[in-house]
Amino acid sequence: MNDVDQLARLHQAVKELRTQVGARIVGQTETVDGMLTAILAGGHALLVGVPGLAKTLMVSTLAEALDLSFNRIQFTPDLMPSDITGTEIIEEDLTTGRRTFRFVHGPVFAQVVLADEINRTPPKTQAALLQAMQEHQVTVGGKTYPLAEPFFVLATQNPLEQEGTYPLPEAQLDRFMLELRVGYPTREEEELIVERTTGTRGGKVKPVLSAASLVEMQDLVRRIPVSKELVASAVRLARLTRPGDADAPGFIKEFIEWGAGPRASQYLVLGAKARAAMDGRPMADLEDVQTVARQVLRHRVVTNFAAEASDRSGDDIVRELVEGKKWMA
Repeated sequence: MNDVDQLARLHQAVKELRTQVGARIVGQTETVDGMLTAILAGGHALLVGVPGLAKTLMVSTLAEALDLSFNRIQFTPDLMPSDITGTEIIEEDLTTGRRTFRFVHGPVFAQVVLADEINRTPPKTQAALLQAMQEHQVTVGGKTYPLAEPFFVLATQNPLEQEGTYPLPEAQLDRFMLELRVGYPTREEEELIVERTTGTRGGKVKPVLSAASLVEMQDLVRRIPVSKELVASAVRLARLTRPGDADAPGFIKEFIEWGAGPRASQYLVLGAKARAAMDGRPMADLEDVQTVARQVLRHRVVTNFAAEASDRSGDDIVRELVEGKKWMA
């Protein structure tokens, strides 16, 4: 199958995935498309929203539609790193009396891992995911264990409750390709949600893609061509978030403490490629970069006291930067 046929197949698969997820989830099309963007680009996503917006259900439904193995980890203050990665136990051979160590796999050994309320556990436990997210492998007791491909971490976070929570370190946040804001449904959507969830159970989901097919589509996304101008624009946009950059606008220097690193530039281009492929287009353009820009950058900028005093969030500042379009080549 050539790339043109594969692109048409990917475009059709995305439409079918949206339909299958829509059998259970009402609305939230932007969030679903964001998760698909991250998955096709081989990245991870952080879903931020208040309780009751079906964040967990969205992730589990998407895993089911992709026919991938799925594990949910409920992050709590007493969770330990070994509760995520697994641990070694001593086993005794009853015939010889010899004792040996055996590694018991933790819940991170799945193709889709839901890190539910990830900010409710201390940083030392959050760090147990770093190697898995970056290298798709886990090291325990001096031995390294590969994770099954494809591998994704889709995490949820509640932005309201602050007691008993631990802010995600910048190193952890940077591992997430996208931060997706999950908003309230419209009145019509909420009425439909109530009708569906208070009646007979339904919404069966049929698998659309196998793991092998998804890996092929990820490879296709990376082969989507981009112009040098697009790469230059993506790099310029990421660099403009850094207050020390000579070209950074005044509001960046005033309100931002630290800007986005090179991983943001990479994800801007990969996200643009994934968006083009999802639409069935053979080449990414600057509009694709603009579509994913806020989701890529909003969690990678660190605001200062002046921003807090002016009631300016990182998302507000990133939106102003992206919509200003001074980054476009």
